[in-house]
Amino acid sequence: MARVISTDAVEAADRLDFWTDAVCDTYIRLDCDAPGHDVVGDIRVGSVATLEFSRVTSTAQQVRRTRSLIAAAAEDYVLVGVQAEGVGYVVQDERIAQLRPGDFAVYDSTRPYELRFEDDFQQYVLMIPGPTLRAQLGPASEFTARSVCGSRGAGALAAEMIRMLNTGITVIEPSAAADVALGIEHIVTAGLSSLVARSAPEPTRAARREQVKACARGRLRDPRLSVASIAAHLHTSVSTLHRAFAGEPCSISEWIWAQRLDAVRADLCAPALRHRTIGDLAFSWGFVDASHFSRAFKARFGCTARDVRLAQAGGSTTNWRNDRSR
Repeated sequence: MARVISTDAVEAADRLDFWTDAVCDTYIRLDCDAPGHDVVGDIRVGSVATLEFSRVTSTAQQVRRTRSLIAAAAEDYVLVGVQAEGVGYVVQDERIAQLRPGDFAVYDSTRPYELRFEDDFQQYVLMIPGPTLRAQLGPASEFTARSVCGSRGAGALAAEMIRMLNTGITVIEPSAAADVALGIEHIVTAGLSSLVARSAPEPTRAARREQVKACARGRLRDPRLSVASIAAHLHTSVSTLHRAFAGEPCSISEWIWAQRLDAVRADLCAPALRHRTIGDLAFSWGFVDASHFSRAFKARFGCTARDVRLAQAGGSTTNWRNDRSR
């Protein structure tokens, strides 16, 4: 019998925490974030023998498996995500797979990864014990975060089998469950086998743009972060990265500074960081010039960093005395 976890009866202020707990209980230990710190969705969960599967329907969100979470909970699964609605991104092993409806990709719980959904989406997820898949395909790093087309060949069959699990589980006889699970493992393996023998295709412009953003997010605090250093990390040229941002409302450098400014503003609003000066917070997010930071902050938010901190303190100026760097 499948079970359903839903945010329907949860207050808006508690939904993100509720959703994070639900995701961790259903899959593995993960961090979740969402626009406005709010998420609306449901997860339908079931299992067949050693396989666990689910259907996730939700609003936009970002999910991360970090090194600290891996150290705290050493779950070993290979997860297969089949995109049903919307667009998703799987980031792992310095690759990004863009998933459109019908496509699927694999990610490994033993190493950091990120899932990004910028709008409403639906995805089917299959969890397979890691040793099972590695025994047939070798190191998971060879096939993680690589999009498999779900419209033809073994990829189409694997995607359809995973979808059928979520709609037809009640008709599978218990005595046949082990055979069904084994058959699905073989089909998924066939869908992934072609990826092991070939290099990943050249990323699309959108996928390359997501690669740039993922790389930059991980190094926002580094004052040496630049377009050139990102290009070196991604083993490509600066001109290729600029082409990926062609038509976007801002350049790569402008996007990086905007992310840093947003991060500083968030820290200014955090009560736990009231003891730190504004200059300290700015420098911690990669700024190296106080004047540049002040101008950029006011241009982005229409007020000074001091105004933000005063507003958070209820207008009190006590903490500003004798500290002009705040």
